[in-house]
Amino acid sequence: MNDLPPKGAPTGEVPVIPESQARATPYAGPVAGLPPQTGLTTDTAVFTSAYAVIPRTVMRDIVTSYLPGWEGMRMWMLARPLSGFAETFSQYVVELAEGGGSDRPDDDPEIQHAIFVTGGDLQVVIDGQEHLLTPGGFAYIPAGMDWQVRNRTAGPAGFHWWRKRWQPCNGVDRPDPIVVQEQDIAPSPMPDTDGAWATTRFMDPADLRHDMHITVVTFKPGGSIPFAETHVMEHGLFVLEGKAVYRLNRDWVEVGPGDFMWLRAFCPQACYAGGPGNFRYLLYKDVNRHAPIWR
Repeated sequence: MNDLPPKGAPTGEVPVIPESQARATPYAGPVAGLPPQTGLTTDTAVFTSAYAVIPRTVMRDIVTSYLPGWEGMRMWMLARPLSGFAETFSQYVVELAEGGGSDRPDDDPEIQHAIFVTGGDLQVVIDGQEHLLTPGGFAYIPAGMDWQVRNRTAGPAGFHWWRKRWQPCNGVDRPDPIVVQEQDIAPSPMPDTDGAWATTRFMDPADLRHDMHITVVTFKPGGSIPFAETHVMEHGLFVLEGKAVYRLNRDWVEVGPGDFMWLRAFCPQACYAGGPGNFRYLLYKDVNRHAPIWR
């Protein structure tokens, strides 16, 4: 995905791919490997009752996972439903070796999926329709629809993968598949920001069939969220590039490329983009449905 191939898959031999074959990508990913024994254990990793920060530097080989029905893959599971924390989604960073992939990525017919390609050429087949996604490519797969994924790169490929149980609603059909490239979507400036804060939207916010949104948020140097957002939506935020100081609950945390922030509902948040380049992150949030009322 970045500069290292998948290693140590429990089923099937994953080929070791020379670093020279890994193509450069503008999207940050895990460090992988292991730090030297002389390294220090201090880091910005933290898990609190309101938020978690998983920095790039702790996304190492030792914490990867594998899935049945996949070949030549490994993944970092960054978020999963936790009772009393964030409960609506899971988010993975996946690496595929050359030719790696799956013909049955998920057997649960109630789960909808979204993927965002960060490296390599990814062949995605959705309901029999074949698509080739390059870095910046996004695909949304509705719940219950057949899909397959395969790395068609002479080297490793990588992508983010979101999973959420789709919430049916009276008079609302399941959404249609979406296949787009981020580069082809004009970012939407946020009101009254003079373009310092913009959002690249993969789902139409007016389409109430969707109960989750995946976006790329961009801040120009010095841009900010100038108030403490406090809302019902859960968030996964993966930093693609740039740096910022991000407010999480009562804390200010410096984050940079490859860092992940995981917020439960109503966790206050704000940020200042530090420059010298743009600060950009992938954002998940749940939308457009009643809050569940427990029996």
